Amino acid sequence: MTTSSKNAGESGENGVPTLRIAQQPEADGLLARSPLAALVGMLLDQQVPMEWAFTGPYSLALRMGSDDLDAGEIAAYSPEAFTALFTGKPALHRYPGSMATRVQQLCRFLVAEYDGDAGAVWADATSGTELLARLNALPGFGTQKAQIFLALLGKRFGVRPPGWREAAGAYGEEGGHRSVADITGPESLAEVRAFKQRAKAEAKAAGAAKKAAPAKKAAPPQRATASKKPARSTTSRTAK
Repeated sequence: MTTSSKNAGESGENGVPTLRIAQQPEADGLLARSPLAALVGMLLDQQVPMEWAFTGPYSLALRMGSDDLDAGEIAAYSPEAFTALFTGKPALHRYPGSMATRVQQLCRFLVAEYDGDAGAVWADATSGTELLARLNALPGFGTQKAQIFLALLGKRFGVRPPGWREAAGAYGEEGGHRSVADITGPESLAEVRAFKQRAKAEAKAAGAAKKAAPAKKAAPPQRATASKKPARSTTSRTAK
């Protein structure tokens, strides 16, 4: 990937950004230069430490005998053989079988919709809203994951269509430490991890409080009252 802004973060040779997400130079180097590796890392980033998730693309490339990932090659792999790449020790994820399936689904989608070019997902996006919609359409990418990756593209790779911060929501805020998009080294990694732990604890406490709160009794249904018949007139009729 190349950056389109001098303020997109620290850059290395040929405008390729210097990343410190995986905390391993070779793995971070692959993430920086390979759009597919970055997408796969984001896909794997759930229920495992961030470093483990974003080292996954590099480990997978090595097991495939390459220095990069190719969407067409992954899409064409037999599911059993591809799963074996994930489950081999050490496993590439806490749930290697299901994540192998998701990575193949992602690559097949990229082959079908973008001719296998992961970078085409954002290359010509004209607005943050459009880019968010494209990311959200990727297999395995819900709204939150799409917003985090959009923020990663904007903050670290200089992919900044108009309105990208707004489309990324809170993850696009400058100076925050909410997600992988804000990691620039070990210190910021620790801050992001602390933020996630606090958010998790707050959500857990809120759930416990809600569970412990006494349920409100439903108001008893009101009994229907019989409609009163109009009073019979006592006025005597006038004889004709």
